[in-house]
Amino acid sequence: MTETPTTGTPTTGTPTTETQMTETLPPRELRTLFLFESLDDGQLSALSSAGRVETRAAGTLVYGEGEPATCFFVLLSGTVAMSRRVQGDEVEVSRTSQRGVYGGATQAYISGEQHQLYLNSLRAVTDAEFFVLPAEVIAECVREWFPMAMHLLEGLFIGMRATQTVVGERERLLALGSLSAGLTHELNNPAAAAVRATSALRGRVAGMRQKLAMIADGRLDGSQLHDLVELQEDAVKRAASAPELSPLARSDAEDAIADWLDDHDIVGGWDLAATLVAGGVDVEWLDQIAGAVGEENREPAVRWLTYTIDTELLMGEIDDAVNRISSLVGAAKQYSQLDRAPYQTVDVHDLLDATLTMLHGKIPQGVRTVKEYDRSLPPIPAYAAELNQVWTNLIDNALCAMDGEGTLTIRTWRKDGHLIAEIGDTGPGIPPEVRPRIFEPFFTTKPVGEGTGLGLDISYRIVVNKHHGDIRVESTPGDTRFRVVLPITQAPRDDGR
Repeated sequence: MTETPTTGTPTTGTPTTETQMTETLPPRELRTLFLFESLDDGQLSALSSAGRVETRAAGTLVYGEGEPATCFFVLLSGTVAMSRRVQGDEVEVSRTSQRGVYGGATQAYISGEQHQLYLNSLRAVTDAEFFVLPAEVIAECVREWFPMAMHLLEGLFIGMRATQTVVGERERLLALGSLSAGLTHELNNPAAAAVRATSALRGRVAGMRQKLAMIADGRLDGSQLHDLVELQEDAVKRAASAPELSPLARSDAEDAIADWLDDHDIVGGWDLAATLVAGGVDVEWLDQIAGAVGEENREPAVRWLTYTIDTELLMGEIDDAVNRISSLVGAAKQYSQLDRAPYQTVDVHDLLDATLTMLHGKIPQGVRTVKEYDRSLPPIPAYAAELNQVWTNLIDNALCAMDGEGTLTIRTWRKDGHLIAEIGDTGPGIPPEVRPRIFEPFFTTKPVGEGTGLGLDISYRIVVNKHHGDIRVESTPGDTRFRVVLPITQAPRDDGR
């Protein structure tokens, strides 16, 4: 909360049943708070007389995001949770019970910032007690007592806000562009296959109509036509269940079919052989055709049946392509979590697989992906979309470290009531002197212009602050492992649920 959690609606007027007020906090008590420990007696007395002590019951809202920022709060006891609204959903940002942390109108001293609003919401997780100062009092004190510090803080705040806005927007655009490019590449392959198969299918259907006219021009009687239709149905079944042959076996089968077609004076037999073998047809099955339609009608019947098999195979290709597209769209929805509640019970493996699918286009051919999942792990309560952001950052860093060649390993297992997800790579490793700083904001080991230094900082805050877990790293040359530790049981939430 020292990062400026803000607190509560202004508590003027008669206290409610959820808010109780006492007189003031004595100066000697104020000095025990780290924020005020360096003030002199006169300054402490001024704050003591201007402020008041309030208590809030567990589960009550101290203040709401977007309300006028009229109060500055310092936590005396209890536990509080700060949250932000993101597209209509309440997202917990931090939770603390540290005495002396503060929030509320923390920017009141900034000149020109009129009608300031609370930038987030604060809720009492347990019964909590606060020392409360009006915003105008804390603003006047900062300006009068610390003029140089006030100017420095003002410049720092405005500069950081502008920097974070620009860098954050750039980071989001780069991530969106990268994922969009990968998804577009993955969608293009099955889409192109579907278009190609549809075009070929149109030609096959036209050929079938021509052969049907030749077969049905009176050459075949009703019995022969019935037998031919039965052969057609059998050909469809064979095509649907045709085994996958090795290249050598396929070549031998095509030679046998081509020889049979040549022996029976069917022109262009080699062109037909590949389709017939792909449809599971053999020489014995072809021998049935003359018995069904007669020797004189063998060739048009063979071509009719070949068109039938080719049509089934093409429809199978279209079906596979459409299913692939559907799977990719499903993975994108799983990754973005756009149509789902932000906090839900999820299977971490689904999230990892969705992230791998989204990043598939970025994985070089020289990188081998190994998945070692413990499928006995139960679903866990989590902010799914934000965990996907963690997986994206860790996998992207691993791919960058390997520089196009190596092994990406993703493992999960259970330990001491926690789910552990590990992202490993075989890159050069993280130097020992750098390792303590990798989770710092804006720190990056990538070349200038290639990294903003926010990925691991964001991942750390998502895992530690929001999920009450941990993120650790072990690294030696050729073996770097980031471990994300998440509680399996549900942690208390800041919205009372």
